[in-house]
Amino acid sequence: MDIGIPRETRPREHRVALTPSGVRALVQRHHRVWVESQAGLDAGHPDADYESAGARIAYSRHEVFTRARLLTTVFAPAPSEYEQLERDQAVFGFWALPAARPEDFRALMAREVTAVAIEAIEDDAGRAPVRTSMSEVAGSLAVIMGSTLLLNESGGKGILLGGVAGVPPAHFVVLGAGVLGRAAARAAMGLGAQVTLLDQSVEHLRDAARELPPGVTTMLATTPNIEKALSFADLVLGAVAVSGLRAPVLVTRAMLRLMKPRTVVLDLSIDMGGCFETSRPTSLLSPTYEIDGILHCCIPNLPSVAARSATQAFTNATLPYLQAVADDGMEEALRAHPDLARGVQIHRGRCASELLARTFGVEWRPLAEGD
Repeated sequence: MDIGIPRETRPREHRVALTPSGVRALVQRHHRVWVESQAGLDAGHPDADYESAGARIAYSRHEVFTRARLLTTVFAPAPSEYEQLERDQAVFGFWALPAARPEDFRALMAREVTAVAIEAIEDDAGRAPVRTSMSEVAGSLAVIMGSTLLLNESGGKGILLGGVAGVPPAHFVVLGAGVLGRAAARAAMGLGAQVTLLDQSVEHLRDAARELPPGVTTMLATTPNIEKALSFADLVLGAVAVSGLRAPVLVTRAMLRLMKPRTVVLDLSIDMGGCFETSRPTSLLSPTYEIDGILHCCIPNLPSVAARSATQAFTNATLPYLQAVADDGMEEALRAHPDLARGVQIHRGRCASELLARTFGVEWRPLAEGD
């Protein structure tokens, strides 16, 4: 099969969908891999590394799109590129379709492609390998970013996350006890921060309490508890995710008045709409803005700042599914891998997600019904 790896086009996005070692694994299985020139350069992988792995370098984005029957990306193509997608092409990537505009969703359906939302690939127990890999990276980076934003030069309160002898540490409040929230809590506790973790599921909180070091405070994410936590927070992380849906808004603008001036908000739910009413996407180049005295940072591609590590983790998570599709074709791969099937949101132009069908008012056709 012909597999394409385009260069990422989002501003300040440094990752690439596959490492050269991942490409080699596909080439050794007798597949052709087309890599757009300089696609891996920012992640530390020049074209020569891909050529040594057996890839063919394409010198235009159009060539990668037209040659590949299977495209693998970090972020899925933008709506402006949908016209380049071809009928029956399969496209792996972070689609974030629940947060898409209705007209863009319908335009994608009209291309009659198969859109595999890698963030929605999960097993019967709810384990999502791709989402988990990026959440682990983002959780660690959130603490680095947040501790920097607390400093005066970044507009923060001028406090150290972990404090020093005789000086109390910062209060770090985490909304969401999933992989991202737990990874951030673990990293912050390692630096000495006081961590409070909130979630709407008691079971998730129990799991987090067992997994995290002693000293974490857990609270059920009711509105009164969220308001209480916001009142003493120095740094707040939004790490809320509901599979297949837009992130719920847990913090309204009115609730910002409960927070101390120059408190820092990191809303990493922003790729699915954000869990703060006042959140809007920012970038690594311009990471923050202020509303009502509260510093907001809402970077949807935060793992990009550790592009080499993130690319390796991304490859580890996606490669087994790419191999299955390339080796056996999409239909057989979907039958053999139910977890992969859960990630298919559009299949040959038909909406395969009941939740998205309800969201956008289109016909839902489960994969089991075929074409």
